[in-house]
Amino acid sequence: MVTAAPSPMAVRPRIAVVIPTLNEAGSIGAVIRAMPRDWVDRVIVVDGRSTDATAAEAHAAGAEVVVETRPGYGRACQTGAERGASDCPILVFLDGDGSDRPDLIPGLVAPLIRDGQDFVIGSRARGEREAGSMGAHQLLAGWLVGLALWWLYGVRYTDMCAFRAIRAEALAGLGMRQMSYGWNLEMQMLAARAGLRILELPVAHRRRSAGASKVSGSLRGTIRAGARIIATLWTVAREPAPNR
Repeated sequence: MVTAAPSPMAVRPRIAVVIPTLNEAGSIGAVIRAMPRDWVDRVIVVDGRSTDATAAEAHAAGAEVVVETRPGYGRACQTGAERGASDCPILVFLDGDGSDRPDLIPGLVAPLIRDGQDFVIGSRARGEREAGSMGAHQLLAGWLVGLALWWLYGVRYTDMCAFRAIRAEALAGLGMRQMSYGWNLEMQMLAARAGLRILELPVAHRRRSAGASKVSGSLRGTIRAGARIIATLWTVAREPAPNR
């Protein structure tokens, strides 16, 4: 369980946090201000043309703000990853709605630095969840997809949580292609298929602090995201594994 933060290291790799956003005004500022600055060197907010004050709030809170005009959650993540990887060997991804806890970042990145892991992913299913933070359908989807990936690759996941940390070099080597809601699942599948050293840790999860979810906040969003996840699972599962 990711709880108390490990002690800051005297010498550590530089760490960039990537936050894809779309209309997260009212929450993004608090998320950025909660960053453990003794562990985080860059905070990169990739904004998908929000129509509210998201970009302004992020900038005022001290983040680097990149406006991504091309659509797609995965596209925003990829853009942020490319920016961060320019000088940060470790990348952390989390949502900007306040549901992920930035104070838990040290617990996610420490296994990359101290234990030689390549990819550490948070599990909301295994962690403490605030009432109303996740729907039963989200928990079920994570469990079912986890079983499928266990059968395919022998790696057991319990969630498709956006809160994760990965070595920038390892991410670049995966060859990510899903630029929509399939990004998170594709990363998990390709990481398992590539034989990366993977660790899943329970993380606490909260209700979003402002706005409405683009995925679970509407029937249309849920259907679109679900369809993309199923398509990603089918596409990647049918591909031959490359030589390691």
